[in-house]
Amino acid sequence: MHRVLLIDDDEGLAPPLATYLRRFDLVLEAATRPSAGLALLRSQPFDAVILDVMLPEMDGFALCRAIRRESDVPIVMLTARGEVMDRIVGLELGADDYLPKPFEPRELAARLQTILRRQRAPIGAAVAPDVLRFDGLEIDLARRSVRRQGAPVELTGTEFALLALLAAEPQKVFSRDEILNRLRGQEAELFTRAVDILVSRLRKKLEPLDCIKTLRNAGYAFAAARA
Repeated sequence: MHRVLLIDDDEGLAPPLATYLRRFDLVLEAATRPSAGLALLRSQPFDAVILDVMLPEMDGFALCRAIRRESDVPIVMLTARGEVMDRIVGLELGADDYLPKPFEPRELAARLQTILRRQRAPIGAAVAPDVLRFDGLEIDLARRSVRRQGAPVELTGTEFALLALLAAEPQKVFSRDEILNRLRGQEAELFTRAVDILVSRLRKKLEPLDCIKTLRNAGYAFAAARA
């Protein structure tokens, strides 16, 4: 059973959603205020967080930033339908996925299952060695840890999955659409800007290494040399 925390000020949302998610072995707990949600995250283990953008005390973006300062727990943000900027900002702050409101519970369950699978088994782990070593970079697929020039690098689940995907096949060019579908594990509404944001976040965390190359009108490739 996986434990999921919903932070949304709509008090009527949690009870029916909790009942529905139990079908997928997901136990939902809820908080209607950011302060209460942060307190729960600090006192109990959760496998994922569902976070609304519109909240009292602080908006969902500020709360996402606060969570990311303390945890790499997967975050799904609930955004207003059609608000692309909400999705972009959320991803830039470290969210792993987004879902427009109103949403279908089945789609939310599918998104949660995808990011939870991603946490358990990084892409490429089944066929790659347990540890991928490159000049200045070590990726431990089993422990889901990364070391850059000997120092640990904190990555979100999605950032790690992207790095594992690219590093498992160095020099292979992955298109944005292929990356989205591989990370989500399903054909999904394509939002190619999300890939650019993820790559930008990952590059910043891997600096000063320059191992992810952009191929104009083609996609991205991992270019670091094997150690």
